[in-house]
Amino acid sequence: MIAVRLRGCFAVLLACCLGLAAQIQAQPLRLYTEEYPPINFSQNGQPTGLATEVVREIMRRTGQNVPIKLVPWARGYQQTLVRPNTGLFVAMRTTERETLFKWVGPLTRNVTSFYALTSSHLRLSDLEQARTFAEIAVPRDWYSHQRLLAEGFTNLNPVNGPAQVVSMLKRGRVKLMVLDNLSLNALLAGGDIRVDEVQRLFTLMYSDSYIAFSTGTDDALIQRWQHELDGMKADGSFAAIYHKWLPGEPLPSLEPLPALP
Repeated sequence: MIAVRLRGCFAVLLACCLGLAAQIQAQPLRLYTEEYPPINFSQNGQPTGLATEVVREIMRRTGQNVPIKLVPWARGYQQTLVRPNTGLFVAMRTTERETLFKWVGPLTRNVTSFYALTSSHLRLSDLEQARTFAEIAVPRDWYSHQRLLAEGFTNLNPVNGPAQVVSMLKRGRVKLMVLDNLSLNALLAGGDIRVDEVQRLFTLMYSDSYIAFSTGTDDALIQRWQHELDGMKADGSFAAIYHKWLPGEPLPSLEPLPALP
């Protein structure tokens, strides 16, 4: 009698698990991105940029048509952490994030550094010196924010996005900001700052950007998207999109990330 009851309980539990799995699979795919020119940003109210074009081409090849929602990074990041069938681009694939998401890429290779106004005449040669500054502007929940927190930094000023980081530096709210090389020129132009008004002081890290999917996303979708991205790289369509938005920049390499100088 006990065995029968146990089998009955097991059957109910199995049915519940299968039902939950079916619900997860049935949920529509969601895609989030942020203001991060020229990789992904809004133009005339519509998402555009390098990664946006790549994502749309992948969807064309897979027969999907998923709206891309442009939101503050922290919101998209948290949604992708907890919602099944959710993707976020671009996201840097770092040690801190490796097991938090499923990955499709790489799309870009970035060099992230500390920057200051040239007029400040600052010098910075290592992380220990960076700890002595009053505040360092970083985009909230970005890979750079997470890396510096992991390094024990307590003098960070996290803000909603990279454009606000540039604004804080220009207005003298902070003397240091942390951004990457691929977005820097576009962000400076958007903040009405000439490139020669900002100087790179010290390299924090190298990283590759990917499309990050929630761990509750079907592995078959991840494999299909990666397959189509690899196909784009093989047939030259990825390179055409990449050089349209980043002329003169080398394509992302499959070689290991370089060591810090």
